[in-house]
Amino acid sequence: MPLRSYAVDSRTHLFSFFKLSEHAHHKFQESTNRITPRNSKISSEPISQRHTRKWKPEKTHNHQSTIIITRQELPKPVAVSTPRKLEAFHFPRRNHRRDPVKTPRQVPLEIQVRFKSWRSVISSNHFIRAHLAVSRKDTNFARHRIISTVLLPCYSLKQCSLNSLLSEPVADAADFDYPMKNPNNSVRAVGCCNGLVCIAINGKHIFLWNPSTRKHKKLPDADERMTRGLFITKYGFGFDECNDDYKVLGIFSGFCTAGRYETRVKVYSLRANSWKRIDVFKDGLPFDDTGKFVSGKLHWGRRVGFNSRWEIVSFDLGSEVCGKVEQPRYIEGGFSPSLGVLGGCLCVLCDFPKTSVDVWILRDYGKRDSWDKLVTVPYDLGDPWKGPYSTPLCRGAKGEILLVYGSSFIVYDPKDNAFHRPKITNFDTFLEADVYVESLVSLVPDAAPKIQNQKKHGSSMNC
Repeated sequence: MPLRSYAVDSRTHLFSFFKLSEHAHHKFQESTNRITPRNSKISSEPISQRHTRKWKPEKTHNHQSTIIITRQELPKPVAVSTPRKLEAFHFPRRNHRRDPVKTPRQVPLEIQVRFKSWRSVISSNHFIRAHLAVSRKDTNFARHRIISTVLLPCYSLKQCSLNSLLSEPVADAADFDYPMKNPNNSVRAVGCCNGLVCIAINGKHIFLWNPSTRKHKKLPDADERMTRGLFITKYGFGFDECNDDYKVLGIFSGFCTAGRYETRVKVYSLRANSWKRIDVFKDGLPFDDTGKFVSGKLHWGRRVGFNSRWEIVSFDLGSEVCGKVEQPRYIEGGFSPSLGVLGGCLCVLCDFPKTSVDVWILRDYGKRDSWDKLVTVPYDLGDPWKGPYSTPLCRGAKGEILLVYGSSFIVYDPKDNAFHRPKITNFDTFLEADVYVESLVSLVPDAAPKIQNQKKHGSSMNC
């Protein structure tokens, strides 16, 4: 049986891993004599000297040297679980000085598949937390991606780089390789949290999906009596820090088997792997289809009463209590507000038709005085038929705002009062969009690390 070979970008990348222990480093030194670089010659210089001196790649077409290592020649890595040694472990990056903890999107998956002995390092709670923290702090958004629900064909999913939408004139979208993919199914992304994406297929079947690790979990059906015929569903997905659990809130309205029109609210726990019915939203159901997750709570906008009074309603995933959020002091006048998330903070868009839209951000959750008007975006685009602004997706390092404008994306720079509409290839009219960050978070409750939310919790009120 022929030996399988694997390519590693450079010697330096392998040395960085096997420094974790003296035993592994010794093993690597012994096996280096059997490693044959492609298009290069083995140096007669001692291994110890070659390790200390600065290695320079050969002048090849792509300015990189490739080392071919067979399975038998590769030294067996030693799993190290101590925090200090784990901090020294990092994956290769093009520029080590800029970001030494870079973990490429495909590398962790390949390592887990090809080298099973490395799984203990990749899947450790410490490494997962460190990787997620670095991904969140990436101001260039290289680890962030946009996932969009495209109307044609039949509510499919597309994804593209967030960095390309902000900084490049042309972005390339790709089909989202989600589980149970079928051209006859209608699919929507109904929430993103810590790299996990919540997907609803045909509005009834829910999946949790990690695009980076390609792991997924199908949730049990929420209510079998409402899985027949047409009905309305609203979802929210987030992380319960108090119980170290991921939860999905589902609002189901439709005709049950008895022929009555009912509305049921249920919450799913990943740790318990079950749904339970809760009695919330007595004063009125949320208006938006998907909830916005901030500070351990899901948020929707809704209108209640005969005068259609607007309010922000929340659901605490820890206490499972419904509440309300104090709103900013809007300017008098008619507007149509919508919710979003910017930098981990709840934000509200106040749309004044054909004039402008105000973007308010809640910097300190739970305090009304912490509402700040971030920017006012004018409606001077020359094509008002595209529709109003709806969802703010992110704020760039230079202050630019990426928003959903009708069925397209708009980047507004408040400093220059300039607009930029990125062109996206392999893309079509979309219904909604969200941002997810690449992570290694596991869908196995016992293996999932306890992750702290970026913002502290606010107080809840019954509603």
